[in-house]
Amino acid sequence: MPQGNVIDCLLFHDSKVRDIPLDDISDHVGQPDRFIWVELKSPDSQTITRLGDELGLHALALEDAISTHQRSKLEEYEGHMFIATRTVQLCDARMEMGETHVFVGSNYVIAIRHDSGTGYQRVSDRLQRPPTGLKAATPYALYLVLDLIVDQFRPVIESMQDRFQSLESQLISSTKPGRDMLERLYAMKRDLTALRDAAEPMQEITQNLIRLHPELSTKELKAYYRDIHDHAVRVSATIDRLRMASSDAMQFHLASLSLKQNESVQKLAGWGALLALPTVVFSLYGMNFAVMPELTWPWAYPVLLLATGAAVSLLYRRLKRRGWI
Repeated sequence: MPQGNVIDCLLFHDSKVRDIPLDDISDHVGQPDRFIWVELKSPDSQTITRLGDELGLHALALEDAISTHQRSKLEEYEGHMFIATRTVQLCDARMEMGETHVFVGSNYVIAIRHDSGTGYQRVSDRLQRPPTGLKAATPYALYLVLDLIVDQFRPVIESMQDRFQSLESQLISSTKPGRDMLERLYAMKRDLTALRDAAEPMQEITQNLIRLHPELSTKELKAYYRDIHDHAVRVSATIDRLRMASSDAMQFHLASLSLKQNESVQKLAGWGALLALPTVVFSLYGMNFAVMPELTWPWAYPVLLLATGAAVSLLYRRLKRRGWI
């Protein structure tokens, strides 16, 4: 079997841990006093198929494990369980989405990840040093995998909160709202939607494990699984609050743009009114009427200019007080 995409293949037996080849898994999987932990990174179809032969995995589950873009789900088959989850990590201050597919059997846990993140080294380390009262077995290993997946949401959400606060500060302090800010707010809301789609199914998965699978959420581990569920709930609630805040910020930005546009229209209307007054007055003198008595008055022209100027000045002061110009 190809070994290039095998990160870990560990056998736990008699309080000892050793690496074994993937091809030797079938020699140990039927023995209840042994536990097998395997981590694979983006394996090819040949590796998945051979793994299925070693463990007797269902063909539909193997098909799901090969392909990415799976919806998050928990499916039960005879002798094993298949869990598909979406993962998220913070890589170089960017949110990176991935997937993890987990096969869970009576004495093995196989984690197949499709991402370029840090992987499940923490799971391997903690399996080799379990706390008092627990041992390296399927219930504890599955808890560690799900716990790590949920924990990886925390730094991403904190980064999202910092990003929103920065955008909010710029939005409030900006005197010239523009399209660029709207695009950045929309990009953040799109990322939050993807984050929510990854986080929300974890609640249902952990709830099903607690209610329907007592062999996994054992008496010793039930509190641990409830803790994962609580974290998943808090993550989803925080994401929803950020999405609502982003929507409110977008509405505020659009309202600011509309207000700015209305102010511009008001100013144009105010200056238009100032120009309209002398335009109406002097356009009368372009009518070439035969009888216009004021044409014969010596001071008619200066008086007309002064009266028009006074009217324009009065109108300007009134519009200025109202903030139209």
